[in-house]
Amino acid sequence: MSKTLESPPNHQTLKIIKLAITSRLLLLSLILLWRILIDPYDTSSPLNSNCLSTDHQQQERNVIQFPRIGSAIEDSIVWDGVYFVRIAQCGYEYEQTYAFLPLLPACIVLLSRTVLVPLVSVIGHRAVLALAGYLVNNVAFVLAAVYFYRVSVIILKDPEAAFQASILFCFNPASIFYSSLYTESLYALLSLGGLYYLISGASNVAVLLFALSGCARSNGVLNAGYLCFQTLHQAYDAVFLKKRACSAVKVLIVGALRCICSFIPFIAFQAYGYYNICHGHSLDEMRPWCKAKIPLLYSYIQSHYWGVGFLRYFQLKQLPNFLLASPILSLAVCSVLHLVRSQPEIFFSLGFQASNGEKRPTASLSSLDRVPESNSSRLKEKSSAKMQDTSTVRQRKQRIKVDNYDVLLDEYDSLEKLRYSSTFIVPCTLHLLFMAATAFFVMHVQVILCL
Repeated sequence: MSKTLESPPNHQTLKIIKLAITSRLLLLSLILLWRILIDPYDTSSPLNSNCLSTDHQQQERNVIQFPRIGSAIEDSIVWDGVYFVRIAQCGYEYEQTYAFLPLLPACIVLLSRTVLVPLVSVIGHRAVLALAGYLVNNVAFVLAAVYFYRVSVIILKDPEAAFQASILFCFNPASIFYSSLYTESLYALLSLGGLYYLISGASNVAVLLFALSGCARSNGVLNAGYLCFQTLHQAYDAVFLKKRACSAVKVLIVGALRCICSFIPFIAFQAYGYYNICHGHSLDEMRPWCKAKIPLLYSYIQSHYWGVGFLRYFQLKQLPNFLLASPILSLAVCSVLHLVRSQPEIFFSLGFQASNGEKRPTASLSSLDRVPESNSSRLKEKSSAKMQDTSTVRQRKQRIKVDNYDVLLDEYDSLEKLRYSSTFIVPCTLHLLFMAATAFFVMHVQVILCL
């Protein structure tokens, strides 16, 4: 296989970064404008009682220099942000707080105790915690937009369509959640980054990012499905194309271990909750979920405190929320139907059969990874020398843009890799379908706006 890499200026990634930052600044302006014009619906921001543990009761001892600024920032702590800031401030004190996973609070604590420490005496400790959360989420959103574009380029094989999709991502209806004290930005960054590295061949990095996504949101565990998808395809190729049964067994074992690794953080957090709430108590003192065969804290909290369950949200008074979610649900269903109609062979065969009826060849996109710019000229020289040695062999080339580089590959090899990458639209679509169905039948349906 001959391959040359060139690096003419490509500013698409830079455009995405500028676009994402612009969307955050525009959103911030709108938030400030509406908070001036309209009183907030949620009034939970003043809730700030002392921490139960004396270890956390050390803040606000000094005189705050700009209390009005600090108060204005604290007034923005509403809805789920109250829980996240409270956890960062006091730890997990109550049973219902375990519904909020620890990654965002951990990032808030880390940033507030390092970079933002000088601001504690200026605006107050709680305001610094909120500011840290806003900073983490907005930076994560910008990086998530970059990975969204990269994944879109690989799967769609159309940089222009990928760029348009990135614009919609930056200005989506749930945009405010990505800049508030919620976990959407971190989850999007880790999920999209993990998917990008999985398709690119860096599976271990993908496993790490997928595992961290399970520390941000509970549905992060579903990202293990992408690892299962890759494992099944690699095992299929080993058995039916390469005729190597031993390789298939090795692939299945490695894939199973990677899936387990992606589950470990979420399971560890459930064990942490069990230890804090159930350990050391008699059966009479234990909470109901502690006595279950599988004591899963998260599902109990969602059901007991938030009324989450199959068809439990199907109430007449919730009709406005169903209407609010209907545009996003409709788009999700239409997206799935479009793939089913346009590429039924790929969808119903789970990518094992290409649209032309041929079995999908094995490949990964690791060869499309970025190459340091300093090595680009050396690679081009080696490639040109190799091409001179095989000048009698005529090969057509196809140009593909990935990140900041144009990749010239043999046509057959490039099509082979692109066909493999395009199959990843199947688990993405199944993921979308599952989340849409879960939001409609099980969850509070309006949550679909930010999933």
